[in-house]
Amino acid sequence: MSIAVYPGSFDPITLGHMDIIRRASQCFDKVLVCVMVNCDKKQPMFSREKRLELIQKSVAQFPNVEVELWDGLLADYAVKCGASILVKGVRNMTDFDLEMQMARINKGISPTLETVFLPASAEYEHFSSTMAREMIRYGQPLEQYVPAAVAAELKDRKEF
Repeated sequence: MSIAVYPGSFDPITLGHMDIIRRASQCFDKVLVCVMVNCDKKQPMFSREKRLELIQKSVAQFPNVEVELWDGLLADYAVKCGASILVKGVRNMTDFDLEMQMARINKGISPTLETVFLPASAEYEHFSSTMAREMIRYGQPLEQYVPAAVAAELKDRKEF
């Protein structure tokens, strides 16, 4: 059984993330979406628990996708779960350079761990969680940026 891990902070999950999850779910027997802490993001918009809930609602259509929280190293999570593949979405060369460095670090921690890069689909390559948070803060329509479950949850929410 092929088990892949798709990690991220997902603050919030976007349609770009969903595209990567959908495509990964077609390539691997099981995809674990691993909600992690991004130390570079000092003020997350959503708690990890809320992100977990929103992602679970968003991926319910994929029977081979599960979502979990993790506080430690990604390589340790993958080993714990029996995964041999990390899935990383890349939008541009900046993403690729950063993710290549991380792939080498993860391979150094766990030599059996491989990283698969999925290029962003053209319609999502300009998306980011940062951009989605800005649209949320300024009350912009969200349906073109985030999954329907997330947009519905946020529609009437006033505080951020």
